[in-house]
Amino acid sequence: MKLRIAEIFGPTIQGEGTLIGEPTVFVRTGGCDYRCSWCDSLHAVDSEFRNEWIAMSPDQIWDKIRDLSGGVPLTVSLSGGNPAIQPFAPVIARGKAEGYRFACETQGSISKPWFADLDTLVLSPKPPSSQQVVDWDAFNTCLEHAGSAPETIMKIVIFDDKDYEWAKTASARYPHLPLYLQPGNPDVDPDTPIETQDSLDRMLWLVDKVTQDRWFTPRILPQLHVLLWGNKRGV
Repeated sequence: MKLRIAEIFGPTIQGEGTLIGEPTVFVRTGGCDYRCSWCDSLHAVDSEFRNEWIAMSPDQIWDKIRDLSGGVPLTVSLSGGNPAIQPFAPVIARGKAEGYRFACETQGSISKPWFADLDTLVLSPKPPSSQQVVDWDAFNTCLEHAGSAPETIMKIVIFDDKDYEWAKTASARYPHLPLYLQPGNPDVDPDTPIETQDSLDRMLWLVDKVTQDRWFTPRILPQLHVLLWGNKRGV
């Protein structure tokens, strides 16, 4: 059994969501069932890059994770592309036996039984600016497969007012899910209609939106990795 891997890197810090700031090794898979208009990881999505992806066995993936972490248990984040396309159960089983923790971020379009083996599941449905349409039935199946085992949260990227209003509707569908909002990466959508193209100014724009609306449900977080490193790969 082989998995398509775009890159494995770290340890670095998680840049977003509920685990922001946590030391993490990232396993970024190759391949995705979405084509978001503002994707900042096209090297792990577009088939144009498939010749750069490496077919690795679970043992090879695990050996790389252990080498990068020095054998010290930490969090392993499965990302992509869409990591839910890949059969990660053996990697997760191997890692958890050695004390590692596993997180996965996916848009909620494909579900896997191994979701229940995770410590953290981040479901990130894509708002209108992505030019993708969310299948809420598929999203619900992801929740069913996860069950109550992992901490499951919803994270939504916000580029404009339409995304913001959409996020309110999505949150109302799943009031039990902790909600995280973050401003979109200006480097991948320079024409988005926000007053400035600076990441911190976008953060302030989003903070102003929720406070003025008295919408106190979400946590507002930056893309910390973008602030620190821009769109540099492998950090």
